[in-house]
Amino acid sequence: MRTGVFLFGGVEMDDAGPGPPASTDRRSTSEEAWEATERVIDMAVVCDDLGYDSYWLAEHHFQHEGYEVVPNGILLGAVIAERTQRIRIGMAFNIVPQWHPLRLAEDFATLHNLSGGRGILGVGRGTVPRESETLGTRIGSFDNPDKAAADESNRRQFDEAMDVIQLALTEERFAYHGEVYDLPPPGIPDRGGTVQELTLVPRPLHPFETWQAITSPPTLEQVPRRGWGGVFWNNHPTFTKRNWDRFAEVFEEAHGRTLEPGEKRTLVRCVCVADTREEAMARVRPGHDEMWKFLGPYGWSKGYMGPDGKPAKAGLIPSLEESLEQKIWIVGSADEVGEQIEWYRDLLGVENLLLFPMMPGDSYKAGEEQVHRLATDVLPEFD
Repeated sequence: MRTGVFLFGGVEMDDAGPGPPASTDRRSTSEEAWEATERVIDMAVVCDDLGYDSYWLAEHHFQHEGYEVVPNGILLGAVIAERTQRIRIGMAFNIVPQWHPLRLAEDFATLHNLSGGRGILGVGRGTVPRESETLGTRIGSFDNPDKAAADESNRRQFDEAMDVIQLALTEERFAYHGEVYDLPPPGIPDRGGTVQELTLVPRPLHPFETWQAITSPPTLEQVPRRGWGGVFWNNHPTFTKRNWDRFAEVFEEAHGRTLEPGEKRTLVRCVCVADTREEAMARVRPGHDEMWKFLGPYGWSKGYMGPDGKPAKAGLIPSLEESLEQKIWIVGSADEVGEQIEWYRDLLGVENLLLFPMMPGDSYKAGEEQVHRLATDVLPEFD
């Protein structure tokens, strides 16, 4: 089983929890944000030394609150590549509509080549209007009154951008003429003629993987048809199992090949390990509650199960007890955490596991203790 670590890359908070301040009232300093950035790089080195397979960073912008302060994981990934030996470097996720697709392709190819083929192209459509609309796109978030139209626009832009990116990364020469992107634009003069096609420089020198978060029914249908990997997070196991199996069905329909049970799918789980379940719950509760205070209003908890057996209503702020009862978070002693991972392996055939061991507000010292303990006390039984 390939096991990776995923971090938001936030600042440390000594008042994390369900109470004040409200998430929108938080303001981190530039010094705190930069300290977090340096610690994110340090943590990658620790994870490499401990033998983790991959290390994933988020992309977010203008987050004065301090929850996610890394705007360009590819840029940090280049530094991480120089300081590590073998760990693969992924983005969870580059928000594609916020980039010019050719700049994203160039940057990824540069990271991939610098790292000797250790880059992972992780892509997403976005969740935060503050970022998306400032950077020239739209997003159909839970709190957007123009949700349907914004989502349609975002999805169309994402689809075309990914067409461009895949062409640029895999073809020596390419051109693309769609509704959103027209590349190269017509009529560009070039030494007596006009530009008819483009070549990305550099292009990847090594094979690469593309992964996208599975967050909606259309995405569940699209990702396996494109042949990419799907990332599953924050869903009740009933919903995860249904989507996990549907992914395999669509892949087989599109490509004529049956996937192995865990192939091309990654399960993400928030995790905390301690000597006892009670100690682990006490340790993780402030970060759990801070996380949902922050993300609940964006609709991230829609993967929880409501009392009617259907997805929970958007905006739910779950308690830690709900997260544990629904098996969406894995918390306990080393034996209990191992048992819960094994439970998911039995249910899904998990072969790619991404652990989220550091909650909003946690200290990097505590995060380092978690990745050490998971690597030494839990994961060896899955080698």
